[in-house]
Amino acid sequence: MARHITHIRRLLGWGITLARHGALIGIENDANTPAPVRRLVKVARWISLTGKGRERDYAGAFRAIGPAAIKLGQTLATRPDLVGPGPAENLLKLQDKLPPVAFSQIRHEIESTFERPLEALFRAFEEEPVGAASVAQVHRAVTTDGRKVAVKVLRPGVREKFAADIATYEWAAAHLESFGGEASRLRPRMVIANFKRWTLRELDLRREAASASELAEQMHAFPGYRVPSIDWDRTNGRVMTLDWIDGIKISDNAAIDAAGHDRKALASRLVLAFLNQAISGGFFHADMHQGNLFIEADGTITAIDFGIMGRIDRRARQWLAEILYGLTTGNYTRVAEIHFEAQYVPSYHSVDEFATALRAVGEPMRGKPVSELSVGQMLDGLFAITRDFDMQTQPHLLLLQKTMVMVEGIATQLDPSINMWEVAAPYVREWIRDELGPEAAIAERIRANVKTLLGLPDLVRRVEERFPPKGGAPEDPPLPPIALIGDGRGLKWLGYGAAAVIGAAASAGVILLGPWG
Repeated sequence: MARHITHIRRLLGWGITLARHGALIGIENDANTPAPVRRLVKVARWISLTGKGRERDYAGAFRAIGPAAIKLGQTLATRPDLVGPGPAENLLKLQDKLPPVAFSQIRHEIESTFERPLEALFRAFEEEPVGAASVAQVHRAVTTDGRKVAVKVLRPGVREKFAADIATYEWAAAHLESFGGEASRLRPRMVIANFKRWTLRELDLRREAASASELAEQMHAFPGYRVPSIDWDRTNGRVMTLDWIDGIKISDNAAIDAAGHDRKALASRLVLAFLNQAISGGFFHADMHQGNLFIEADGTITAIDFGIMGRIDRRARQWLAEILYGLTTGNYTRVAEIHFEAQYVPSYHSVDEFATALRAVGEPMRGKPVSELSVGQMLDGLFAITRDFDMQTQPHLLLLQKTMVMVEGIATQLDPSINMWEVAAPYVREWIRDELGPEAAIAERIRANVKTLLGLPDLVRRVEERFPPKGGAPEDPPLPPIALIGDGRGLKWLGYGAAAVIGAAASAGVILLGPWG
């Protein structure tokens, strides 16, 4: 019981903070919000002494709650279907910047984890960080052998803080999903599970270093795109050391122009680099915001910060490529068929009706000036029709959707006249031809059949292990069901209260309850 009280107390504190920033109003006004939640949201707003007329500052609310909320807020910024277009746009302003940790603590973290003095690792180490975020901060240094490097160090205590907050998110999301209906369709527990997986990966700097190494290997043949090398001798779970990057931030158009770089070429190369990662390799940098991309003197685009990476299996990449190409060419019937083949849309719906709904999204964008075309607008339109066709959230595509919007934003900033579809279509068309053409289909079928044949002996052994011959002893009787503590009616209402508050934390116009980068 004490654990439930801990979660509720924490959620109430977050809820009051959200109410003070006007972030509960969307939930209170949304028709899909369950009545008990709506009433409890009103109570939270009343406790905070905040009226309904207050300006809604979702980003400010998440920033006030703390690091874990910042991370989740950045995640929810990619979910206009979940939080509504207005809150999603506001959350995009959420900057993952916090006051730096004192250098004495950073020195202690490095020396304790390597069990060596700082001077034994680095000839020089700048005490003032070049960046301080919710998870870690970065310092410029020179190794003992004279190489310029960037050293990323986890904030002290950050793992414990995130673990506690995520436990509350999970608890609240489970209660929310028990409402059923729209709350169940949006799968808040799965959203939090993905958030947890991404965050735990980011809290292990060895994983981030391995991701950087894997991406560098994948992109080594792509000209004009670079991933810094990892210094594995000065990297562990709490510290990561990599090459220092001297370059211009990709957001600094004036400096890029002054250096003589072609911004149109940079924009196209960035889009193609993303497609190469996501569609060809199935492994992509999923935190491609403006602070993580630089332009070096020779025009090379260099990426940093590999804590958030996305991965898509081959079949999903094939579906994705066909969906993108179908939307660019207006083949809405094929796009609809893929959604049914992938089981994104339940089979009791009509393929033709879904194709018509897709046409309603795609056709208004066709023939418009290039400056008005937007991947973000397309995704918003697709989200808008999912409810009508009972299409559940696809968690494995969340990072991809987020990154597509990020890439489009940066490419448009570099070249306002860029047409993402015109840049992407030739690449996608060629990939589809190579991967889905007759030769590729035959080769894939041969590989699959041979793999199946080779696996038959092991399959037979596992069947025998699972269904052994009956012996002399009788089978075990079925165990009686046991009511869990959370099944009690009183605790159910505690769950409703938690769901209401964490719904505020989602700063949504819909229903996910719970406060990500």
